[in-house]
Amino acid sequence: MIEVDISRAQSFLSAPEFAKSHKKAEQAFKQVQQKNGKGSEWLGWRSMLADPGDTVLEQCERLSTTIREEADIFIMCGIGGSYMGARAVIEALSSFFGNGGPEILYAGHHMSGKYLTELIRYLETPNSEGEPRSVYLNVISKSGTTLETALSFRILRNWMQERFEDITDRIICTTSAEGGALNQLIDEHHYRKFVIPDDVGGRFSVLTPVGLLPIAVAGIDIHSLFYEAVAKYAALEEDPEPVLKYAAARHALYKQGKAIDIFTTFEPQLNAFCGWLQQLLGESEGKEKKGIYPAKAAYSTDLHSVGQFIQQGSRNMIETFLCVQSENKNLDVAAQEQNHDGLNYLAGRSFHDINSRALEGTIAAHHKGGVPCIITTLEQLDAPHLGEFIYIYELMTAIYCYCLEVNPFNQPGVELYKKEMYKLLGK
Repeated sequence: MIEVDISRAQSFLSAPEFAKSHKKAEQAFKQVQQKNGKGSEWLGWRSMLADPGDTVLEQCERLSTTIREEADIFIMCGIGGSYMGARAVIEALSSFFGNGGPEILYAGHHMSGKYLTELIRYLETPNSEGEPRSVYLNVISKSGTTLETALSFRILRNWMQERFEDITDRIICTTSAEGGALNQLIDEHHYRKFVIPDDVGGRFSVLTPVGLLPIAVAGIDIHSLFYEAVAKYAALEEDPEPVLKYAAARHALYKQGKAIDIFTTFEPQLNAFCGWLQQLLGESEGKEKKGIYPAKAAYSTDLHSVGQFIQQGSRNMIETFLCVQSENKNLDVAAQEQNHDGLNYLAGRSFHDINSRALEGTIAAHHKGGVPCIITTLEQLDAPHLGEFIYIYELMTAIYCYCLEVNPFNQPGVELYKKEMYKLLGK
């Protein structure tokens, strides 16, 4: 179960302020349900949970089983929503230092020639048995022409063509049903294909083949991930109040003048989820000179860098903490006879307990310092809880953006930067 505690944010709001925003959130949720808001043609991330099926899940699982048996390396080639959600889930549920199955690497999310050169050099090094590495490549793009992804795919595809006779099995294209550059390549070379639903945008696509295949390759139970999101969809249709209150608090704080929302966590496994939330909200709400800028910080590391600013700097921010209530693997502090570091007072306590006390102290200090705090707590870190988490934040984003009266699902500013970039490149 996931709990969202807005009490330390609501304490900065008057009852009339919160009630006014809550009413807007109720109206916004009706727009989502009735599909009559801006961009309503992009609500496929809800309809696929309302009427779920196992076909795509089973296809992803079958192929992932083959890849896990045969591959040394699985490359995920995409940018933005085409990789951030999957990466967030994979990093949350994987070991810090190596996992069973293929090593998962990323490409196509920037245009560094040095990175690609070193990636290819790494691919060419023998595996632990002294054999050439077995590589599978999943390129993810609706258009197939997004510059960062298309450039990396061109280089990696050429490299693979020179080394693998069974390249048609090793390249998987996740793209639109029809049209686009990748479908042309699929027709010519017969690469494997997964379809991105036409009515699902990139940043809402983690529960489609965009995210499901790479997550399955990582050995994560995608059935549990997906069907817990299905269960949360049904529960929030019956009782949306937890998400309505969250969206209302955020909107009311925005109306007060809060300009920054810092997504933070004391759990290193959730750092990538802070990045996913940064994209989900930033690309959804930042339009028409409106919105709260989503920042991110990794605690306790960043308490020793930006912590001073958060505690006593400009009071134009709110802070959203991502927390985990229990931890499966733990480590206790042992007492030492020569207590040189003075830490024997912690003897017998677990690192998770110490980390939790640091979290509680930070929340208390920042709240006393004038920062409205929202605390999202996962009972434990596993696939079902992450499925629930993903849908909660997707729905909250849509409701909150409708409160701002902006389209949650387009990104016209991204198209503007592309236009200027292509002009300079001579396209």
